[in-house]
Amino acid sequence: MRAKYQYPVSRRDFLNRIGIGAAAAAAFSGTAQAGGHANTDASLRGPYLDLSKPEDNMLAWARLQGDLDTSRTKYGWYKGVVSAVMPDRPIQDLFVMEGFSCARLIPIKDGVGYHKVLREVGFYRELSRAGAGKIMDSWYNTLIDEEVRVVPIANDPFNFDLTPFLPPPPSYGGLNDSGEPPPKIPLILPWEPNVYAGNVRLDTHIHLYYKNALDPEKWPRESSGPMNRVSEFFLYNIDLNDLQDERQTHTPYNGSWARITPWLPWMLMGDTPGHINYSCFMGTMKSLDDLPEDLVLAAEALDPKYLEAPETVYGPSLSSLERYALEQEPAPPRKN
Repeated sequence: MRAKYQYPVSRRDFLNRIGIGAAAAAAFSGTAQAGGHANTDASLRGPYLDLSKPEDNMLAWARLQGDLDTSRTKYGWYKGVVSAVMPDRPIQDLFVMEGFSCARLIPIKDGVGYHKVLREVGFYRELSRAGAGKIMDSWYNTLIDEEVRVVPIANDPFNFDLTPFLPPPPSYGGLNDSGEPPPKIPLILPWEPNVYAGNVRLDTHIHLYYKNALDPEKWPRESSGPMNRVSEFFLYNIDLNDLQDERQTHTPYNGSWARITPWLPWMLMGDTPGHINYSCFMGTMKSLDDLPEDLVLAAEALDPKYLEAPETVYGPSLSSLERYALEQEPAPPRKN
């Protein structure tokens, strides 16, 4: 059964599905949605990058996602609350997720652009009135009245290409593959100038519906059903001076990241109606020294490779849901 990702699609629909969203669709007609600012506002035309041009959008996007000095690693961090959303009851905060990524840019041979190669980890912490507590190995799931084993996020790799064209959606090892090449649409991102004094905002999102690697026949306690519905939302706040500084090989940012996803497999919720919501801050940092020591030690205990970015291009690129199916075993039936 293929994911419900069909071609041909309209330009606006394609932009939504690959993760740029309605704001970019509006930008193609000359106006960004928020505030009615023109996408070709003079503040975005230089002196270094003219963001009305696909090639300059690629460079701006590459400097956010990595470092044009390909010998360097770009470090990202994220931290926030993970909540349960269920019918006929209030949303319930469950625990804290905190993690980081290590990314590198590798020039595309015989082409224009870069491969972004990345490793990332995410650990789950206790949630208390004081905020985030210790990293958990197990968690008492009050939704099913059972102690469960916590499985952290550990993705190696998660890659995509940055070119002067909009990227295709992730294939997740072929689970989200229509079998047809996406149309080539020039890369013009929905930059929003002057949202805050001297800053630029960039808002991207992606909505996916694709086959679940966790077949409910094999994974009755872990699988939410035959299909995954996943959305992610990224909001970047960027200093315009950084964006237009040619001397900087990468551009720092801060912002937020949200993800709507099926129940985490290790929660053992099965096909219980509902889903998970991540609501996190995110940003860049100079080195792993900026992170809590226990977070870095936890990543190193998984594998020291998670402290460095990849140096070559390899795959497949999978999310934590697909990796769970490859690396874990189905839980035994619940004891009554």
